[in-house]
Formats: sequence, structure tokens, C-alpha cells
Amino acid sequence: MKRELPRLLLSGTNSGCGKTTVFCALAAALRARGEDVAAFKCGPDYIDPTFHAAALGIPSSNADSFFCGRYLPYVVADSARALNLLEGAMGYYDGLDFTEEHSAFDVARRLQAPAVLVVDARGSALSAVAQMRGFLRFRPNSGVRGFLLNRISARAYAGIRAAWVREGAEAQLYGYFPPLPSDCVLESRHLGLVTAGEVSALPQTILRLAQQAEESVDLDGLTALARSAPPLEYAEPVLPRLPELNVSVAKDAAFCFYYTENLRLLEKLGARLSYFSPLEDQPLPAETDVVYLGGGYPELYADRLSANRVTADSIRRAAAEGVPLFAECGGFLYLNKQLDGRAMLGLLDGSAQNRGRPVRFGYVELTAARDCLLARRGDVLRGHEFHYYDCTDNGNDFTARRNGTKYSCMVARENLTAGFPHIHFYGNLESAIVFYQNCLEAKKCRKTSQWK
Repeated sequence: MKRELPRLLLSGTNSGCGKTTVFCALAAALRARGEDVAAFKCGPDYIDPTFHAAALGIPSSNADSFFCGRYLPYVVADSARALNLLEGAMGYYDGLDFTEEHSAFDVARRLQAPAVLVVDARGSALSAVAQMRGFLRFRPNSGVRGFLLNRISARAYAGIRAAWVREGAEAQLYGYFPPLPSDCVLESRHLGLVTAGEVSALPQTILRLAQQAEESVDLDGLTALARSAPPLEYAEPVLPRLPELNVSVAKDAAFCFYYTENLRLLEKLGARLSYFSPLEDQPLPAETDVVYLGGGYPELYADRLSANRVTADSIRRAAAEGVPLFAECGGFLYLNKQLDGRAMLGLLDGSAQNRGRPVRFGYVELTAARDCLLARRGDVLRGHEFHYYDCTDNGNDFTARRNGTKYSCMVARENLTAGFPHIHFYGNLESAIVFYQNCLEAKKCRKTSQWK
């Protein structure tokens, strides 16, 4: 299939160059102009997309070549709109194991998306020109079509622009962002940025960022560049349409990390999604067939979660009646007996504590040791881990492989699969279908599906 799909990838020279702030400013400014914009994040990050969603008012998706493989163009096309912006991860060429594999450059190449790089030009003059030329020439077909300079004054930008023209101007400069006041800076925490829902006055901040983009960025030029992208070719996966399942998804400040593509895929297979909040002590929605507990920051709300009996009793009762539970990272912590000494659901026997450093960080391939809710024995799934917590029982029903090492992880019982990895269903579509079919079988075997 081939489709006209205007697209532009905004990446950076390195992590911390301000690309998420710049990206949100551009997205909001283009939306304010009346453009129908979709946002994507290259890589496994699930925090930056919360800011994309705040800027655009619609969910953001992950355009991750490790997860999606040959379906990457389809995943982008499936969520695409009239104008599509992709934010890179880390530096433009930074991929797996000090290679370019699965980097923003790799994604740009696979999608034939023109790339614009954010350069942190603080304290630079002619050296900024050298840096830009280096990124253009590092690969013969870099895909880099231009640059945006960040954290510099209008005067400094004019000087660098003049030097850029004098040195040959091998790509377009699309403007700059000045140093921003502290209340426009997105704060960081141990898993990267804080989530969008935790930033006070975020709508006002995004409005100010969009106004700055109008003043100092060539938005017309960036829009024209996006529209210069060739038609996107993609193959649509063949998916069965299965009987309806009512999937109840925990969604609040404690459980907020989900890959949008996973939720959309469940809907394509036949699911009807409902949402509930463990923080608000809500019971599972009526007619729950599956419980999905995603990642997030349950450790920040451990006291509330421990005290909330309605949600806990509802989930325990559902589990006792055979309702399937799928939990990732924060959801896994919630299922265990204790989190930082506070009582959790107790459906698993482990106790979890903060180790003060990343315990596991990076992409993983997960091989099922036996048939379970999520996979058949020998199936390989793809996921990502990034957590400071560890548990006394991380499970041994999957074997994870990462950076040449392997270790046991995840708990898989008849109607429960849980662990630290965040799974991406496009890493193994067949396994996603197995998961759905297993949930259908569990539904047939139950006497009731009412959990009020």
C-alpha cells in the first residue's frame, strides 16, 4: 500500500539538547495554525508522548523500529494525520550498542522522513557550524535536511547563520529558541521527564512555547519540508476479528505508561476498552473480562494504594474467579505483597524496594519458558525495561536477553502474566493474538463477569 503522508522527524545532537520542549512547541504552534497534526516518539519512551498529547489533545504513538520491525511504516500510517511529527530519542545516530541500529536516523531512513536536528548552541559560535557539518557528513545519506538552534539569543543566531552561509550552507537553518525561563523547562526525574499530568500550568506553558515558535522558527519552511516526503509504502498486517472482550485498563497518575499501539491493536482484534483508577479506589468496570495494569509511578502513591480497599478487593475477587490479569512494571509492583514496606494486592509473593539506581535498562527479547496467558512456549516477545525498583521474586517463566546477557524474569500463571518488562505487541503479533484468544477461553470458563 502507498499513501501520501507528510512527515518530519525532529531529533537532536544528544540527549538533553531540549528536543522535547522544541517538539511540543512546534506541534502546538502548527495545531494553532489549524494543521491536523499527529505526534510520534522514536524509541521506547512512554513519558515524552504524554507531553505530545498535552500539546495536541490527542494520543501520541511510538514509532520504534526495534518493536515494530517491518510493521513500522504501518504503525505510523495507522495513526497518521494530515501532518505528522516524529520526535527522536537520544542523539540522532544513537542506537543499540553504540551503533545506529534502531536510532532516530534508522527510523528516518525506514520511513523516508526528512530530519531536522535540534542543536544546543549555548556558548558556541563557529563550533556550532562544525558540529552541524559533522552530523550532515557522518553518513552519506544522513537524511538531515536542516537544523534548529536552541538556547541562544537572536544576535547569536544571526552570527551563526551568517557563518553557516559563508561556509556553504549545506542544509537549511529553520530558526532558533532563546533560553527559556525556568517555568517553561520540563523537569526531570529518575525515569526521565515527569509526566505531563504532574506539570502545573502545562497548558499555559505550551501556549507560551507555541508563541515563541511563531516568533523565531520558520514554521512554513518546516511544513513544506514535511510535505516534500515521498509517499509512504507499508504492508498492513492481516489480523483476525475476534469476539468482543471487555478490557479494563488502570489509568491514572500511578498507572499511566501504555503503548498506544497496544491499546489500538486490542481494539482491532475486537476489544472494548474501559478505564478505572486504583488511586480513586474505583472497582473494576462492570463486565470486566481482562485486567490490564500498566506501568507508571505506584511508588509515589504507595500509601493511597495500600489504603484503597475497593479497588484491591475488586481485583482480588476477579482474579479468584479466573479473570486474566496482565501487568507491566508498575502494575507488577502493585500485584506483589509489598512495595517499600506498604501492603499491595498480594496476588504475588514478592516485596519490592527502590535500589537507588537503574536495575535494568534497555530493550529486551523475552522467550516464554512455557505456555501461558501471553504466549506459547518458545515464543519471543520484544519489550523494554527501565526501573529503579527490584523485587524479591521477579519470576522465572521467561528468559530475557539484553546486551549479550540473559536472566529469568516474569511470572506466568494460568490467568496471570506480570513482570517488569513493558511488552510491545507488534514485536510478535501472533503472540498478541494468542493472548487475546486465551482471554476469550477464560471468559467462556467463568460463571460470571460482574465485578461491581
